[in-house]
Amino acid sequence: MPKKGQILTHPVTGDTYEYLELSGDTNGARTTLRITLNKGRLNPNHFHVFQDECFKVLAGTLTIWLEGKTIPLRSGEQMVLPKGKPHNHYNGDDEPVTFTQTVSPALDFEYWEENIIGLTADGKMQTGKMNFIQDLVTLKYLDSRTYHAGIPLFIQKLLLNTVGPIGRRFGYRAIYEKYSGIDK
Repeated sequence: MPKKGQILTHPVTGDTYEYLELSGDTNGARTTLRITLNKGRLNPNHFHVFQDECFKVLAGTLTIWLEGKTIPLRSGEQMVLPKGKPHNHYNGDDEPVTFTQTVSPALDFEYWEENIIGLTADGKMQTGKMNFIQDLVTLKYLDSRTYHAGIPLFIQKLLLNTVGPIGRRFGYRAIYEKYSGIDK
């Protein structure tokens, strides 16, 4: 279970994630992390059904991909990525970027990062990406409903609703008790 002030370090990239504000602090309104990313891109382009994300750059340059456009966000700048809009964020530079990320409403987002770090540390995300079944189970059972951009939604929903439950029968979880203290 995340704790305010807790810092997670990605075992492959060295990226750090510090929990500044948790859903319990805000009655579920938001969760905020301070993140330092080294060069690279780990997440696929995606969109959130229920959540907005606000990024405020503290140092360096954060690259935002929003609906096919690439936008550099520099120190002191901020941007809200609204729910329902395909987006991504990453570090396209050689220097690290530090920023805050606020997700509103929080839902179960704060557990997601713990599970990514835990799965990677346990060798289950060696390439930095979830395997197909883990990805479908995560997308199916998180309240922080997210879909991949560029893949037709009906195909994703079909796979989530067929492969997701099968994956759970084989022990896959969206949130693992081992990493977060809850099982989902």
